[in-house]
Amino acid sequence: MTRTLNLLLLTGSMAHASSLSVYQDQANYNYAAKSSFIGLTKGVKAKCDGNTVGVHVIPSCPNDKRLCKELISLKKTEQKLNSIKSNSKVLEQLISLPQPTSFDANAWIKSAKLVGEEQAKLFDETNKATEELKLKQVAFHKQAPSKQTLISNEICTNEMEFTLPYGYVSFSTAYEADMQNEKEIKVTQYLSIVNRSGIDIKADKAMFYYRSANQYIRPVHFDPWTVSKYEPRPERRVSKRVMMQKMEINAMAMSDEASIAASPAPVASYIDAREYQIDNLNLPSSGLPVDVQVTSWSSPLTCKIKAYPYFNIRAFSVCSFEPKYQIDSNRWKIKTGKITINEKAVGEYRDGIYNLYTKIEEDIKIMRKPIVKKDRETGIFGDTVRKKDGFVLTLTNKSDKSKTLTLVDRIPASTTDEIEVKLLEIRSDKKVNYQMLKDGQVEMKIVLSGQETKKIEVLFEISYDKDLKISY
Repeated sequence: MTRTLNLLLLTGSMAHASSLSVYQDQANYNYAAKSSFIGLTKGVKAKCDGNTVGVHVIPSCPNDKRLCKELISLKKTEQKLNSIKSNSKVLEQLISLPQPTSFDANAWIKSAKLVGEEQAKLFDETNKATEELKLKQVAFHKQAPSKQTLISNEICTNEMEFTLPYGYVSFSTAYEADMQNEKEIKVTQYLSIVNRSGIDIKADKAMFYYRSANQYIRPVHFDPWTVSKYEPRPERRVSKRVMMQKMEINAMAMSDEASIAASPAPVASYIDAREYQIDNLNLPSSGLPVDVQVTSWSSPLTCKIKAYPYFNIRAFSVCSFEPKYQIDSNRWKIKTGKITINEKAVGEYRDGIYNLYTKIEEDIKIMRKPIVKKDRETGIFGDTVRKKDGFVLTLTNKSDKSKTLTLVDRIPASTTDEIEVKLLEIRSDKKVNYQMLKDGQVEMKIVLSGQETKKIEVLFEISYDKDLKISY
């Protein structure tokens, strides 16, 4: 009997467990309602045990609800401002009253002083109350979409289900990389959840999905690809009704695509790629993010300093690793221990490896200049023009430590057999370790000692018919 009672209690608690499901385009909140009060919200759909329940607005707001207290404070500030404005209006009316026929200079001076002081006081109070009201209005707007109290038409004895519109509850992922060990990266993933629905949410289980809850997929059936004898077909007129049907179908597809594109993204446990779970989530409608750690893992790391002078003369550090889980967001916070390196680092998948662009190498200065015109040589040999060109790279390491740099630059890449391009020479005071890759890419491995400056000349030749004009 005891076992049966425990099972009934467990079943009852599970039936009334609260849950939250957040998608890209909406959120669903289920809980056991104790009253008809929903929140300071609008556009919410309500169901009781799967049946639609009507909702309506009432003028009052329960004093024991957190958002109601915020609203009451806001309304008191509005009343205060209106009272001050009313006092100012009354004072202006008193001043405009007909003046007495007799004139007492001292009394007039005293009255003018008192009136001026009161006007200044009211003006100051008006400004302060106006600013206070603006701040409270902004703060309240971040927490709730409406100042009106929404309640259900009936109290649900079992489970209420609310469908919240897009943007009321949203989430995003954030990644933090700790590279205190240069050979290993520790990755920590967080969910940042924001509730501005006007409903304070408490969920025993909360699920977060990187997908839309409403997805339009047009039914597709196999259509054979046929070949037949060509016969001219008579022009077929499409009726207006058929045209309207096609326009409606296209509009539905476009509407669905637009809703997906406009959706912002957004646990304690990682369920699957782009799917997360948090137990016992307290999510007040405060408009402030609630950050929850999802998972943490480590991976071997390789880092190098790179630069692409033809595009950007700043060198940067890029670190590569193989993620243990799918990376859902390419925005990162980089740190070493407790020291922050970069709050807005960027990463990307490339060739199965994840590359994290960690920081700019401020100590390395790069200049790239074309070879001056007088040093360029253009000769005509028979019917062929051979034009020599190039550029000079000046690299400076301003730190006292040695730096190893992978420098990627380029020479022109021909798009036709009529134009031939070849690398003539890469010269410097010391031999440069380089390799010529496809599409004109030149990759150089350069070691810069502390406080060293190095110049590198890259020379190439373009050969083409003398009657041909080229551009690059």
